Amino acid sequence: MRIGLDVRYLSHGLVGGVHTYLKHLVPALIEAGRTHHFVLYADTKAPFELQHLPDHVTVRYLPYRGPHSSLVNDLVKLRRAMAQDALDVAHFPTNYGFAPAGVASVITLHDAINVMPLREIIAGHAKNPRTIAMMTYLHLMSSQAVRGAHGILTVSEHARRAILHYTRLAPAQVVAIHHAPTPDLRRISDQAVLAEMQARHGITRPYLLADGLKNPAVLVRAWRLLPAVLRERYEIVFFARQQPLPVVQEAVEAGFARLLLRPSREDLIALFSGASAFLFPSWIEGFGIPLLEAMTCGAPVIASDRGSIPEVAGDAALIADAEDERGFAHHIEAVLTDPAEADRLRERGYERMQAFSWAKTAEQTLASYQRFVAATGQHRPGAAADLAVPHHD
Repeated sequence: MRIGLDVRYLSHGLVGGVHTYLKHLVPALIEAGRTHHFVLYADTKAPFELQHLPDHVTVRYLPYRGPHSSLVNDLVKLRRAMAQDALDVAHFPTNYGFAPAGVASVITLHDAINVMPLREIIAGHAKNPRTIAMMTYLHLMSSQAVRGAHGILTVSEHARRAILHYTRLAPAQVVAIHHAPTPDLRRISDQAVLAEMQARHGITRPYLLADGLKNPAVLVRAWRLLPAVLRERYEIVFFARQQPLPVVQEAVEAGFARLLLRPSREDLIALFSGASAFLFPSWIEGFGIPLLEAMTCGAPVIASDRGSIPEVAGDAALIADAEDERGFAHHIEAVLTDPAEADRLRERGYERMQAFSWAKTAEQTLASYQRFVAATGQHRPGAAADLAVPHHD
């Protein structure tokens, strides 16, 4: 097959879950798909992150001269470039995209948010003009793209059910393929490394780790229900990529929590490795990458029952309702007072991680391409001959 991939997320200097997905999926696809030819469509906003690519990969750069370029590329230039490359399948991994006629179109929807009714989307986001405009644009683009897609990939069975609920897609059109831990993840056991990180961030007590953007209020309420001896010995360390809800700062000021804004990747791995537990009471997750990060680094996991979390965590986490502070307090106390329970969760986490790998994700993605191409009759019999002359421009 000739496979086109919209990889502009890797030439925009971005971070976040979609960037992580692309950064690790694309190399895995290239490795698994050596009998195919890949055309990667980046742009010139920032240096493209993938270098030294093999001969069965072509990179094309769309022009970027300002914010309007994304719109022009979304609607016109990307589709035009793909048409010139005679693709069998075009994959848009960032929730929307428009393939040229005669090309099987595959879109990764990371969750159902962009295809929900617009009023529901806006209700769940900040009510400022910029956010409303962006949410409206993403909703319109994703809804239109999904209607014209031959296949949808998503990150969990939970997300798949939600997408089917909000769209008119046939069940066979939507395929769930799990993400995987990133290759840099591992448990840091060197106590000197952990002690240096903790000293640098002013962490002086054993701690429980939590994302300050993922429903921190229930953890603050749960903390107040713990026995005094645990509250005196431990603290909560919240990390966040942006300023979290005010309840986190209130916990910091009360003396039982610490906030680390935008810790480095290496520090985050050390934080997971040194945590007595990872708390994840998220309201909604399409997948839940932090679960994989925690389990790979050996942190016992206590999480909510929302979204895809039970699906991803399996039997490797203690689960409570996202708003049940008593349930979270009960689980926290169990992990902090029973070393055998903490060890059990840690070992279950290591076992659970064996189910996830980027190689497996890539293999399943390639199989989906083939399935969607076959179903739409787009595959060109002479496509194999095109693989002999790769080029980079």
